[in-house]
Amino acid sequence: MTGSIGEMLAPCGIDCSVCNIYRAQSDPQVLQRILSWFKEERKMDLKPEQIRCGGCLGDRAIHWSGDCVLLKCAVDQHGLSSCSECGDFACEKLTSWASNGEKYSRALDRLKALKEQKNP
Repeated sequence: MTGSIGEMLAPCGIDCSVCNIYRAQSDPQVLQRILSWFKEERKMDLKPEQIRCGGCLGDRAIHWSGDCVLLKCAVDQHGLSSCSECGDFACEKLTSWASNGEKYSRALDRLKALKEQKNP
């Protein structure tokens, strides 16, 4: 799903086009930063091929977090491409998730704006 130009939105509203894990597939410098972060912060030696994601609406075989509760709810259970399309938008599951930090609250704001654009 797309939002404004340059955005590739996940069902939760995260902009995949600026996500480092998504970008790592085409940017070797981003890939190296991620691998270094995992090694230093998480004490994990990941292989480059483990850092990959085709986006939430892409191939799940190359998805970073295919077990995401919001992804499973919107796409798998309800057949939607965005939480903003749901009759229960914005549900407790989504608003609780959005309270986990600024990037998540911005994602929810994107979805609210998208819903407003489609249903003025």
